[in-house]
Amino acid sequence: MASEQRKGVRVPENVRVSGVLVMVQGLAGIVVSVVLAVRAIGAGDARGYYGIAEAGIFLLMAGGLAAVGYGLYRGVHGCRTPAIVVQLLLFPVIYYVLGPSRQLLWGIVCGLFVLFTFLMLISEQTRRWSMGDEYPD
Repeated sequence: MASEQRKGVRVPENVRVSGVLVMVQGLAGIVVSVVLAVRAIGAGDARGYYGIAEAGIFLLMAGGLAAVGYGLYRGVHGCRTPAIVVQLLLFPVIYYVLGPSRQLLWGIVCGLFVLFTFLMLISEQTRRWSMGDEYPD
């Protein structure tokens, strides 16, 4: 992680920006998991237990995504691929928000956010950085 910084290799701005965007996605997931946990606590009975388990799973995944975003921001090469996979997995969610849910405004905003993050992750500068090539400023 810090070895790239010790060698003098600078982390490109595309990688840092995409790291921040992925961290925002992870933090949003953490907020959703907290809301799910609060709702589950209020439910009581068996639904409460299942709700707590669901919130725990969301918390685990969102925490992992936030860690991947932080790794990208710090310049860890291995964090790019999981971030790309998550963006690809979010596209069907965006479709659901746009289509069957009929939440047009949220779908457009979230879709543009995911698309921008994905494009930052697959840009030429980010790709060359992930392969270990020096990229001139």
